[in-house]
Amino acid sequence: MKRKLIPLLLFVSLMGIGGVVGASLLKPANRPALQAKVSLSASQAIQNESYLQPGDWPQFRGPNSNGISNSKNPPLKWSSSENLRWTTKLPGPGSSSPIVLGNKVFVTCYSGYGDGSNGSKDNLLRHLICLNRKDGSILWEKKIKSAGPEDTFSGYITEHGYASSTPVTDGKAIYCFFGKAGVYTFDLEGRELWNAPVGTMSSNRRWGSASSPILVGDKLIVNASEEARALLALDKNTGRQLWKAEGAKLELCYGTPALFNTPQGRMELVLALPGEFWGINPNTGKLFWLAQSSLTGNVSPSVVMADDIAIGFGGFPRTGAVAIRAGGSGDVTSTHVIWETTKGSYVPCGVVHQGNIFWMDDRGLASCAETKTGALVFQERAGIEGGGGASRAVYASTVMAGGHFFSVTRKQGTVVWKASEKFEQVAINRFVNDPTDFNASPAIAGDQIFLRSNQAIYCVGN
Repeated sequence: MKRKLIPLLLFVSLMGIGGVVGASLLKPANRPALQAKVSLSASQAIQNESYLQPGDWPQFRGPNSNGISNSKNPPLKWSSSENLRWTTKLPGPGSSSPIVLGNKVFVTCYSGYGDGSNGSKDNLLRHLICLNRKDGSILWEKKIKSAGPEDTFSGYITEHGYASSTPVTDGKAIYCFFGKAGVYTFDLEGRELWNAPVGTMSSNRRWGSASSPILVGDKLIVNASEEARALLALDKNTGRQLWKAEGAKLELCYGTPALFNTPQGRMELVLALPGEFWGINPNTGKLFWLAQSSLTGNVSPSVVMADDIAIGFGGFPRTGAVAIRAGGSGDVTSTHVIWETTKGSYVPCGVVHQGNIFWMDDRGLASCAETKTGALVFQERAGIEGGGGASRAVYASTVMAGGHFFSVTRKQGTVVWKASEKFEQVAINRFVNDPTDFNASPAIAGDQIFLRSNQAIYCVGN
C-alpha cells in the first residue's frame, strides 16, 4: 500500500457536507483557534489524581483507552450454560460500555423515548446502574430526566438509542454524559455531586450522541459536537466550565478524543472529524495542529494511537483510514499525513499490537494492517454474516486480552480470534436466549468479561 496524498481539486470534490477546502476552511467559525507556541514544560503540567487499581476498567476502551486489558486468563468460550457467572436484566436498552471499579460495575441505559418537542409524549429517562460485581445484584440506580427537546426515536437513532456514552471514573466519582440532559457526576454510593448542561442542539442528521467523556487531570473532557458544536473541559470537582472549543466542523463528529503523549513530551487530545484531524491542547482547548483528511461525511470511530501516529477510521459514503503523525504545529497536511487507505471501519475502533493495527469492521471483516505504512497484512471474513445499511453486523470496538481479540457482533455473538499476523478464529460465543442487539464494546477486568445488550448485562469468567 502506497502513501496517497489527495490533490487539492480532488479533495474539494470529496469533502461533501464536511466543507470545502480554501479560504472558507480557514474561517474561525469552522474550528478552535490555533494555539500560540507553548513551552514543553507548560504542556506537561497535567497530573492525574487516580484511585484506580490495576484490574479496573474505568472508561471506554479500558485503562489506557486503547482497548487492551492486562488480563492474562480471560475466558475464550462461553454460552448461556458455560462460564456464565451472572446475568442481570436492565431497565432499558443502551449502547454504552460497562465500566468496572473494584467490586462494582456501572452501566447506563435509557427508558422512554423522545418525540422532538419535550412535551407530554417525551418521557425519556437516562439511568445509571451500579451493580455488585460478585453476583450482579443492583446496588443502586439513578434516573435523569431529559432537558429536551430530544431527537425523535426514528431513523438511525433507533440503531443505538439515547445511552451510547460510556461513563468514566477516577476511582472516587462516576462521570456520565447524557447528551442533551447534560453531564452528571455521582459518588460511589449514588449521591449526586454536580450536573452541568452542555447544550441541546442537534446535527442535521439528528442521530443523537455517541462520544464518551474522558478525564485529563482535573478536567473532564466532553465532545458535545451534537449538542453544542464544541469540545468542553469541565472542572471534575465542580462542573465549572474551564474552556470551550467551538467549531462548526465538529458537526457529525462522534468519536471520543484520544489523549496522547508525543515522543517530545507534549500532551495532546487527538480527534478525527469530517475532513480533518485535530491535535488539541488539553490545557486551553486551542489547536496545536490540524490536517485535512479524506474521511468525510460523518466520522464515528475514535482515533487510535500507535507510537507517534494517529490512525483514524470512518467516513461516508466512502469508508477508509488515514494515518497522521502527531506533534506538529499549524496546518500539517502536506508534512504529516503518512498514509491513506480505503480499508477501514464505519463504527468500530481498532487495537494496536506489535506494530500492527487489528480491527473487525462493521461488516464482520477481521483485518490487520501495518501501523507505519497502512499495508494490509490480512483481511478475512469471520464466521458471521455481514450486514448493510443501518443493520451493520458490528458496532462494538474490538478489545484485547491474554493474546486474543474479542469482537462483539450485534446479533451473532462474540468472535474470539488470536492476536497474530494470521487470522485464526478461536470461538464464536452466543447467548441464545437474548435476541436483542449487542452494540457495546466489552469490558475486561481481571479475568472476567462484561458484556451488555439491549436487554441485560452479563459477566463471564473461567
